[in-house]
This record gives sequence, structure tokens and C-alpha cells, in this order.
Amino acid sequence: MESFTIGVILPGVAVQRRDGIDLPAAARHAEDAGLDGVWHGDHLAIGGPTLDGPIALAAAAAGTRRIKVGMSVFVPAIRPLAWAAKQIATLQYVTHDRLVLGVGSGGGPGQWAAAGAPYRSRGRRTDTALELLPRLLSGEETRLPDEPGEPPVRLAPAATMPPVWVGNASGAAIRRAALLGDGWFPSLVPPREVAEGRARLAELAESRGRPVPVVAIGGTAALGSGDGVPSREEIASGVAAAYGRPLAEVLPIPLTGPPERAAEALAAYRDAGAGHAVIGVAGGDWRAQVDLLAKVRDLLR
Repeated sequence: MESFTIGVILPGVAVQRRDGIDLPAAARHAEDAGLDGVWHGDHLAIGGPTLDGPIALAAAAAGTRRIKVGMSVFVPAIRPLAWAAKQIATLQYVTHDRLVLGVGSGGGPGQWAAAGAPYRSRGRRTDTALELLPRLLSGEETRLPDEPGEPPVRLAPAATMPPVWVGNASGAAIRRAALLGDGWFPSLVPPREVAEGRARLAELAESRGRPVPVVAIGGTAALGSGDGVPSREEIASGVAAAYGRPLAEVLPIPLTGPPERAAEALAAYRDAGAGHAVIGVAGGDWRAQVDLLAKVRDLLR
């Protein structure tokens, strides 16, 4: 079988308090269990308790040596571009080049207003970021087209540009991944949609003479059974309400039951062209869920 990697979303503030685990300990547990990556989101003002993504990921990485650390997903366009580049370069520096940079342009108008960034320009600003970040991280003097007077900037120390996985399942995201990214990173979509998107991704990349980006899927899971482990229906109901999607559409997506069943579900994504999965824990003890995800990973290997 081809290699298939599995990473896990780090626990949020409420889960850290409930389970008595901080971010370095959580990341270390995932590494010791044998998972391939730990991931953290990037939210500013969404109405609930969230940590700053780059700082949280740096704290998590400090407890590990091998495991990849990922942003799921970083939103460069709500920041001045030089600041975004400095955060990315610093993460690469402190993690010794273990960063995988998921990139998106979402978060809703409220988050963009809180950041003082123009929501209507989010697509263009994201494209500009992806075009210029490699130059900024390399230490090359780069003009900043979205700042008054287009000032030149040179950042130091230089850092390796991490692989960029473009988030979202939209046509715009597929185009952005094909033309500017190293990976396509849709979340909470069925294998059929992954296969269709990968075909379009390959077509666009090959038309520009670029390598076909890898495909990573974002998912949600509550494996096994017991106290605090929600059912597939409960998880799907939450997803449907949060994203305004029909329940029947999202019901097959959560990973539930024993590791063998979850491995079968992820194998369908692998057959559709995905090589990576980033899983958010939807309930149950976080450490125990990570241990079960590690069993899924072993089954897929």
C-alpha cells in the first residue's frame, strides 16, 4: 500500500482544561503515539475562546522533535504581508523546517473587520501572499503591493519556504492550489468530490507545467465508544448546523466506530487520490482518541 499520513488537530482551550493537557504535552502524546502531524487553526474573533495560531503551534512544537506541525489553516491576507512572512519564517526556524502551511482566505466578514483587512479583496490578497512569500522568506528584497507606497522589505533570518496546502473545496481553491500551492486541502467532503477535484487539479497543474499538488483531506472523528464519545449522527448534526449543509449530505463523513471501520473510510479517500488526512477530534478523551487514530494509521500502512 502507498503511504498515507494522519495528523490531528490539537485540542482547543475547553478540551485542554477538561482533559488536563497543555499544547506541548498534547503534541508530544501525538508524536509518541506515532501520528504524522499536529495542527492548529488560525482564528481571530469568532465568538469563542481561541488561541493565536502561530504562537500556539510554536508552543506545541516545543514539546516534539519529529512530528510535522501544521496550520489548518493560516489566513495570511488578514495580516500585513511582511508580518505574515515573519510569523511563517519564525515557525520554520523554531521547528527546524517541520512546518506545513495550510492557507485559506475565510473566517467570515467579522474576522476581517476585526483585523482591519478588506474582506472583498481576500482572494487577491491571498494570491499576492502566495506569490511573494517565497521571496520574503528567502531574504530577497520584495516590494509590498498592498501597502501604501509599495515599500521594499528584506526579512532576516531567511527561512525555507514550507509546503503550502490550499484549503477549501471550492473551484477557486483548486485553481489556487494548482497554480500557487503544493497541496489541495479540502475538508468535510466525500471521496467522490475529492476524486473530481483531484482530476481538475491535475489538469490545471499540468497545463502550467507544474507538478500535481498532493491532496490532503480534513475530517472529524470520534472513535470507539464510552463516556463522551458522540455518535455519527450527533457529529453530523453539529457539522450541518455549523456549515448550513443538509444532514444527509454530511452524515457519511464523520469517522466513528472501531479503528478498522475508520481505516476503511480513509482508504476510500486514498483511492480517490488523497495522501494525507488531518483529523479533528469531535469528542471523547483527547489522548485516547489520538491512540485510536494511531491504530487507524497502522492499519492503513
